[in-house]
Amino acid sequence: MSVFGQPGVNILLPKPGYPKHEAHAILHRMEVRHYDLVPERGWEVDLEAVEALADENTVAILITNPNNPCGSVYTHEHLAKIADIASKLRILVIADEVYGHLVYGSTSFVPMGVFGETVPVITLGAISKRWAVPGWRLGWIATCDPKGVLRKTKVADSLRSFVNLISDPATFLQGAIPHIMKNTNNEFFGNIVRLLKETADICYDEINEIRCITCPYKPEGSFFMMVKLDVSQLSDISDDVDFCSKLVKEESVVLLPEKALGMENWLRITFATESPTLKQGLERLKSFCLRHQSQAN
Repeated sequence: MSVFGQPGVNILLPKPGYPKHEAHAILHRMEVRHYDLVPERGWEVDLEAVEALADENTVAILITNPNNPCGSVYTHEHLAKIADIASKLRILVIADEVYGHLVYGSTSFVPMGVFGETVPVITLGAISKRWAVPGWRLGWIATCDPKGVLRKTKVADSLRSFVNLISDPATFLQGAIPHIMKNTNNEFFGNIVRLLKETADICYDEINEIRCITCPYKPEGSFFMMVKLDVSQLSDISDDVDFCSKLVKEESVVLLPEKALGMENWLRITFATESPTLKQGLERLKSFCLRHQSQAN
């Protein structure tokens, strides 16, 4: 956002999406244009909307795959369509792949960089998720640009210059990173994926037993899921913010109201915890919903 930001340009961001992307875009004087993710299609990008939103001042489209907050994983076919549209619109793709490889469904993770021949790709990655060190705020930027567009336009140079301006992570993290990336074995990654699959299954099955909440898509990646809240089935709940406020006060369970991300009456649930803790939280959520259930239903 620092490299591309200037008055008059715009960037295409997903709705729902990671709010920090939007905050940085606005900070760097970019106009934000939101395209929808379609829950009925596994939270795929609304490609027609993307084409309608873009103009000669659009610099990039940002995608998040695997997705936070939706838990979706895009197929090779869908990513190819995104690359084709970006190429047609003459914009680049910024791929947030912080949750890369944390997948456990039928769809395999495909890095956006494989479409570099079609469109220039800037990929964002990080140590914190796949290696399970969430406090270690260390990430990287990678470019896949076989045709040299980013080099010719000096974008690659600008990215390097910006990295030199920001504060570095603590030195002990920098020292540990090469050892972690080289020596972490596949058994470690396998255990994390198995745990996430187990907790995702628990969360999806338990949520389906709650009348006022529906999940349109079973998560296949990351450790989040988006669920739809039907406030008409609740007697004294006005919206998702009200629901989450009362839930945390009455049951000490924290969910994210998606109004914060532009999706009213949706909730984000994370299942990145041990199965017994997750089950207890879901039982409290069920009790809360039953207690507030409208008598008319």
